[in-house]
Amino acid sequence: MKHFLDLSDAGGDAIAAMLADAQDRKAARAGWPKGKPDADEPLAGHVLGMIFEKNSTRTRVSFDVGMRQLGGTTLILDSGTSQLGRGESIADTARVLSRMVDAIMIRTDDHAKAEELARHASVPVINGLTDRSHPCQIVADLLTMVEHGKALPGLEVAWLGDGNNVLHSILEAAGIFKFNVRVGVPKGYEPDSEFVEMARRGGASVTVTDDAREAANGADIVVTDTWVSMGQNHAHNKIAAMAPYQVSKKVMELAKPDARFLHCLPAHVGDEVTEEVFEGPQSVVFDEAENRIHAQKSILLWCFGKLGG
Repeated sequence: MKHFLDLSDAGGDAIAAMLADAQDRKAARAGWPKGKPDADEPLAGHVLGMIFEKNSTRTRVSFDVGMRQLGGTTLILDSGTSQLGRGESIADTARVLSRMVDAIMIRTDDHAKAEELARHASVPVINGLTDRSHPCQIVADLLTMVEHGKALPGLEVAWLGDGNNVLHSILEAAGIFKFNVRVGVPKGYEPDSEFVEMARRGGASVTVTDDAREAANGADIVVTDTWVSMGQNHAHNKIAAMAPYQVSKKVMELAKPDARFLHCLPAHVGDEVTEEVFEGPQSVVFDEAENRIHAQKSILLWCFGKLGG
């Protein structure tokens, strides 16, 4: 049984296989209706249970549509309509759902909840987002980079803004695929040192600086995210600290001429990124969003043992 709580649960060979599979499946579906299953329907008869303790658009739709395209079905639980919201334990939820569905995806706050779910489940568990990491998003990001002609080893990735869960998974990916990350972040908002050291041990160069220009200079990829994540307090103070890290045209001009801009969405245009960049020719944010479907499908196939790596 294969859980996917972080990228390291799969490893480089498996993630490379996911990227190849996602590209092939995406190409094979060109021009098809979104609801038409893939020709092979590899997950026919399988059910994915999805637990949402945080709001979602891309994670919810991409897993739902992706599972249907693979021939399977989904069901959704949230804290307002399930017994989780009335105090039923994660452990009991895991054991019950394991008798009723074939895999579980959870989108929550505390990463320990995903870990506890995986400990007690007898079916694969997928991290759809926690405060610690967002591995499914990064598989889609890597797919987008490759689609736009970026070879991962040696790539220069600039991150501007908050040292959050998305950055943590980018750093984990950097160590796996040997690309470099320049993190431009205000003091006090740095990424967890665990992920910085993980990337460095894997052979990536990681620079953490409070100078946004230094981070963006010569980058192949420029990435940002919303400055205030769901449930965070003291938004006013945080936004003020983040203001110098806005991705503007001047910032993109510091990157390479063929650099691409990524954002996992939802975006607050005018805060972390200007409209000129978000809607500009270097932005690939909607390719990135679409690629969530193809990435989730390959993650699901890996969890079910139907993908190499």
